[in-house]
Amino acid sequence: MADRETLLNETFVALADTLVGDFDVVEFLSMLSSRCVDLFDADDAGLLLADEHGHMQLAASSSHRMQVLEVLEVQHNEGPSPDAYRTGVAVQCPELREATERWPVFAAEAMAAGFRSAHALPMRLRADVIGALVLLCPAPGPLPERDIRAAQALADVATIGILHHRAAQESRLLAEQLEYALTSRIIIEQAKGIVAERLGLDVEQSYETLRRYSRQHNRRLVDLSRSVVEHDFDTGVLAEH
Repeated sequence: MADRETLLNETFVALADTLVGDFDVVEFLSMLSSRCVDLFDADDAGLLLADEHGHMQLAASSSHRMQVLEVLEVQHNEGPSPDAYRTGVAVQCPELREATERWPVFAAEAMAAGFRSAHALPMRLRADVIGALVLLCPAPGPLPERDIRAAQALADVATIGILHHRAAQESRLLAEQLEYALTSRIIIEQAKGIVAERLGLDVEQSYETLRRYSRQHNRRLVDLSRSVVEHDFDTGVLAEH
C-alpha cells in the first residue's frame, strides 16, 4: 500500500511537471496510461478523446492489444469509454460475459484478448467532458472504491492539462491573428498613400482602386499592397482600373 501511494504521488508530480514544461499531449497521455497499469489491478489502460464534432478518437494506450480494442470502441461507438464520455459518470463492468448484449463487438473482442472486466472514467472538468480513461482487467469484479477515486483524480488532472493546452493554443492563435491583422492594415495604409500620391487620388479613391484591382486579378489585397510598398508592382497599371 505504501509503495502504491508513493507511486500515485509520483504520478501526480510527473503530470504536473509535464504541464509546466514543453507540453506534449501524446507523451502526457502515454505516460498516464502506463502509470495506470502500474497503479491499479489492470493489465491495460487507454484514453480516448472527443474531437470538435464529439467523435471519439484514440489518444493513448498502454499496449498494441489495448490500441486494437480502443479502435473497436471508436469504430462501433460501443464500449465503456463511449458510455463514460456520453454520460459523464464512471462505468464499471465487473463481468464482460454479462455485457455481450450491451457491447456485442467490444465485449467479445475484449474477452478474446484475455480480459474479464472493464472500467472507464470520464475525463471531465465541471460540465465539460472531453473523453474517457479505460482500464481493462484479467479478473472479474469491480475496482475498489479507492482505485476508482484515484483513477478519476488522474483523469481529472489530465483533463485540466489538455484544456489548459487547448486554451493556450487558442490564445496564441488569436494573438497571431491579431498581429497579422494589424500588420496587414499598416501595409494597406502605406500602399494607399503611395497610390494616392502617384495617381493623384484621395485616400479613399486609392483604397477602392487597390481593392478593385485585387478582386479583378484574384490577388489578396494585403499581397497587392505589399508589392506596392516594396516597389515590386507598377502602380501605373492601376490607373486603368
